[in-house]
Amino acid sequence: MTTRGFTSDNASGAHPAVLAALVAANEGHAPSYGADALTAELAERTREVFGPDAAIFPVLNGTGANVVALTALLQRWDAVVAAELAHVATDESTAPQLVGGFALRTLPAPGGRIDPEDLTALLAAQDGSVHHARPAALTLTQSTELGTVYTPAELARLTGLAHAHGLAVHVDGARLANAAARLGTSLRELTTDVGVDVLSFGATKNGALFGDAVVVTDPALVEPVARLRKASTQLASKMRFVSAQLLALLTDDLWRTMAAQANDAADHLAQRLREDLGIEPVHPVQANAVFLPVPPERLDDVLAQVPVLPWDRRTGLLRAVCSFDTTEEDVAALVTGLRRVLG
Repeated sequence: MTTRGFTSDNASGAHPAVLAALVAANEGHAPSYGADALTAELAERTREVFGPDAAIFPVLNGTGANVVALTALLQRWDAVVAAELAHVATDESTAPQLVGGFALRTLPAPGGRIDPEDLTALLAAQDGSVHHARPAALTLTQSTELGTVYTPAELARLTGLAHAHGLAVHVDGARLANAAARLGTSLRELTTDVGVDVLSFGATKNGALFGDAVVVTDPALVEPVARLRKASTQLASKMRFVSAQLLALLTDDLWRTMAAQANDAADHLAQRLREDLGIEPVHPVQANAVFLPVPPERLDDVLAQVPVLPWDRRTGLLRAVCSFDTTEEDVAALVTGLRRVLG
């Protein structure tokens, strides 16, 4: 397994500190389903990172985290408001409907971010009719699917609007670490401090082997999330192996170190694309993703030789995602491959 690429930060391996934590967790026996010492230590560390009322619920994957978190905010007749490109709206199959049982209302999201005016217009148009699903939660992706980030001020405005209309707020933080590293903020400043009620905290994309987490900042959500985690098959029996990884990431801000490395690699890639190939990224590079255009008629040739993801085949848009272990050599190889194909 020597192939290295840019299709996703899911493709990278685990950080050595995470692997060491897993090896340590493997010593002896421990109580199951989260009654172990590592999960208790993770809970304490979560309160230090996200605030004294925060509670963490390790889960098996990001889709599970999103579905559990959002379902905890809703009645059976409710809807979630999301950006049109949000992962929960485009890349989680029917899990939101099949498992969560909720409807989705999408908004345009130029640059990946929801515009407060669009949210205001949608909420103002609600008439309370039983014929329409009631918007009850707003989900925001940080960093966004287009590699951009919401600032704390932007988040505070959107959460304020949502709360004023009775909606709870969820953050899909599969790449929350990358956003915080870019903005130079703490995780709390992008969540608890701006009024986020619940978030999906990504670990897999930032150096973990598997597993993510639901973090709640509202104590009233603790029991619903705990019960829904089990009901939606996201409760790991040997939870200590997920908790150990999350704890490793949250210790000494390892999450920030790895996210910053991925962001720096994306910056370097964007610079090389501009200087060596004259290719300008389509979207601002604010996290660890670079979106680059190629002639649509050359798309298949590029994909056959260069390890990137086709984002929009119609326009020839590609996505290259950097990982915590992306090197200068990896970037150089990608640029060389593009030059070879495109001339």
